[in-house]
Amino acid sequence: MLLAIEQGNTNTLFAIHDGKAWVAQWRVATETTRTADEYAAWLYQLMHMNGLDFKVIDDCIISSVVPQSLFNLRKLCQRYFDRQPFVIGENTHLGIDIRIDKPREAGADRLVNAIGGHIKYDGPLIIIDSGTATTFDVVAADGGYEGGAIAPGINLSMQALHQAAAKLPRIAIEKPNRKIGKDTVSAMQTGIFWGYVGLIEYLVASIQGEYGQKMTVIATGGVVSLFEGATDKIDYFDHDLTLRGLLEIYKRTLATSAAS
Repeated sequence: MLLAIEQGNTNTLFAIHDGKAWVAQWRVATETTRTADEYAAWLYQLMHMNGLDFKVIDDCIISSVVPQSLFNLRKLCQRYFDRQPFVIGENTHLGIDIRIDKPREAGADRLVNAIGGHIKYDGPLIIIDSGTATTFDVVAADGGYEGGAIAPGINLSMQALHQAAAKLPRIAIEKPNRKIGKDTVSAMQTGIFWGYVGLIEYLVASIQGEYGQKMTVIATGGVVSLFEGATDKIDYFDHDLTLRGLLEIYKRTLATSAAS
């Protein structure tokens, strides 16, 4: 079985694939001080609850945008699964062109998403990933990664608003039914939520205009379900896109190693 680890700035996803399907998935808050032993103790309990043992793990693959945590994730794989993990950007084969000015700066998560989108949808694509940051990534019809845009995530914007303005409370993000808030909380929810819908719609239209052709728009990420039904600019909501990309990179890496 394959253990796939996808680490973002806010959450880290652990998922197990049995060769046919994803059989288990768990999330934990990303903390740069969490040790390999702490990860192992947490993961052991969850795997045990699902009838799984550490011995069933044959391989590991990691995608991380948090360099401070990568050491301990690598140690987790080495110490508890006796495996040298595949790490996006280090020892994996992506099989795509990275067509930006500084390819080394392309985030692992954005490249994984590009591959996860390309193998399922007809291109070219715009992939919107809504997490700590909201990213807009352009994927060519041949799967090449062509860049995009990065904006603050919706939760980050809400947090900044609360911290910077003394009288604005910390609130939960919800989809408001109206555009004119009648109190402070509803006004904040309206501004943040519909402001993000506006951000999505404007950037999608602008990117398509600059690209010069119709593009399929896919949305993924931890809070993306908030926007379902709020805009017609998104063609597909795909919560499995990142894991699909990780699995495909794993397969491509194995195939390349076998051929060499």
